[in-house]
Amino acid sequence: MSFKVLNKSGFARRGELVTKTGNIQTPVFMPVGTYGTVKGLTPEHLKDIGFEIILGNAFHLYLRPGLEVIKEFDGLHNFMAWDRSILTDSGGFQVWSLQELRKITEEGVKFKSPLDGSEIFLTPEDSIQTQLTLNADIIMTFDECTTYPSTPSQAKKSMDLTHRWASRCKEYFNKHRKGHLLFGIVQGGMHHELREESLNFMSDQDFDGIALGGLSVGEPKEEKTKILRHLAPLMPEDKPHYVMGVGTPEELVEGVRYGIDMFDCVIPTRNARNGFIYTSTGILKIRNSVHKKSTKPIDEHCECYTCKNFSRAYMHHLDKANEILASTLMSICSLYTFNKLMQDMRSAIEENKFEEFVDSFYDMRDLKKPKL
Repeated sequence: MSFKVLNKSGFARRGELVTKTGNIQTPVFMPVGTYGTVKGLTPEHLKDIGFEIILGNAFHLYLRPGLEVIKEFDGLHNFMAWDRSILTDSGGFQVWSLQELRKITEEGVKFKSPLDGSEIFLTPEDSIQTQLTLNADIIMTFDECTTYPSTPSQAKKSMDLTHRWASRCKEYFNKHRKGHLLFGIVQGGMHHELREESLNFMSDQDFDGIALGGLSVGEPKEEKTKILRHLAPLMPEDKPHYVMGVGTPEELVEGVRYGIDMFDCVIPTRNARNGFIYTSTGILKIRNSVHKKSTKPIDEHCECYTCKNFSRAYMHHLDKANEILASTLMSICSLYTFNKLMQDMRSAIEENKFEEFVDSFYDMRDLKKPKL
């Protein structure tokens, strides 16, 4: 594995991350394939758009189809016929979301399966072994996702447990790694001092990358930005920086402005399946009646398969008729928009014109550019 920064513009970084499977150009957006599929899309769709890495979820794949099935394929790549890189989430966020069904102890988390109610006990070591079995290129430490809002004492208790679990993850990982990468997750809620303490801890552990967790748990966007602003000058220069579960195009641009290299989110595909399609100038609501007879493509500036072949009227019809193809075609367009945004940001950083790009991005959407 190697990560190198090729150019900088302020905090924004243009880099390259090399995994055991391939090279990834950063900053990068990773589509979410929770169950080993990005909903409605084939691996060829994703390759045609240009994605080099996707995200899978260890927690959900552990529940079904289960590790015994995936072992038969020597990992998730073969199981889902994806020959590019995969990052797997450890399950900490999913366990956090099961607040009524789980109990957290020093050893791990006891919870009831959301599928059948059976009792499951998951330790940090179990999470790492699950991800190793999935044979992901990048795996995440098992963390306790800090609830928002939280008091300083609550956030510190959660952070300290995350640190102890991270050390156990690292110890287990070092005994079993075979070309995989391990990222540590920074917690600390919305409290700057705790975030800084957690970042220092994860940096000292010498993980392969640094992730910021707990920044998509219901906090206002302004709070998220304050955390990114505070940590930007403190993040280790030689490690990839990853914000988990983020976000909208505006959040991607602001994340890159503060030195973030990697993002993932369900937003582009989830919203597309519900008729809210991301375009180069904002969201197009295909269910609005104004599109019923429109011969225009979804986005006249887009080169995706959907926009090159189909009209808004056709997409409006498919969506109204609840045709499965609507989800596929609308997801293609939204993901193309996200990938093109990352490509454009990489080019702007290379050309030392990133802030000019940011100005143009906000002007096209008639939005006010936030101050750094």
